[in-house]
Amino acid sequence: MGLTKTEIFTDEQNRLAIMLKAMAHPARIAILQQIINANACICGDLVEELGLAQATISQHLKELKNAGLIQGTIEGVSVCYCIEPKAWALLNKELGLFFNSYKDPGSCC
Repeated sequence: MGLTKTEIFTDEQNRLAIMLKAMAHPARIAILQQIINANACICGDLVEELGLAQATISQHLKELKNAGLIQGTIEGVSVCYCIEPKAWALLNKELGLFFNSYKDPGSCC
């Protein structure tokens, strides 16, 4: 099987797919929820809060950051993470448009 032909899709479709793929793991949803609930940058609390190994959390944070959903800043020896507001607003807008595009026809299949 060949590579996915992302060039045949719009930039919006590709961007949304990348963000949703990054979110498609329960640990990543839990990480995002912790960051949102903290309403601030989180530096090292995730290991205690989630009960996962530091290496596992680091890998999940890397995936979320690569998708642009979170941003990190280095403070001393630790990296602090928070939601990337522009990406979050874009995701909210795109998902809203996507879900609102469906109109129940009343009867189907």
